[in-house]
Amino acid sequence: MTHLTHEKLYSLEQYARMRPEFRAKVIEHKKNRRLALGEHAALYFEDALTMQYQVQEMLRLERMFEPEAIQEELDVYNPLIPDGQNWKATFMVEYSDAEERKAMLARLVGIEDTVWLRVQGYDKVFPISNEDLDRSSRDKTASVHFMRFELTPEMCAAVKEGALIEAGIDHPACRLELVVPASVRDSLANDLH
Repeated sequence: MTHLTHEKLYSLEQYARMRPEFRAKVIEHKKNRRLALGEHAALYFEDALTMQYQVQEMLRLERMFEPEAIQEELDVYNPLIPDGQNWKATFMVEYSDAEERKAMLARLVGIEDTVWLRVQGYDKVFPISNEDLDRSSRDKTASVHFMRFELTPEMCAAVKEGALIEAGIDHPACRLELVVPASVRDSLANDLH
């Protein structure tokens, strides 16, 4: 997949004019990029469009127009774009009550290593998590983790041909398994060569 470059971004002025339409497009796109893993966890699959939105919003909020500052943002967000043989996602543990969230983050230490995806007919693929920095300690995990799921060429081909995808968590405090909805599956297929 292609990475974002300066040339693919809108200027601050262009983005200000088109932001409502672009934002609506991204919100609609993201509906097929979120996979709920039970009531309190979800994978948000990233791609070039979701990352362009993140970059454009950062440039807008920070009023960035210097090439060096823009490049710094691109360097942060480009690694979150899948490369055609993987899926990249933000995993979030979602509890609205602060006390409950704190207690659960202590119980869920290591959850980021137990999330998995499985292409029909193949073994589970566990993520490479938090390549940028460690987000867990012995006492608690973070509520946000960045994950990369590496696929074999055969898995990619199977998904492109319509194979089901399953997802789950194998953590002692949170076990689940589900079939990825067709709309999310189809969106993820578009990430692959």
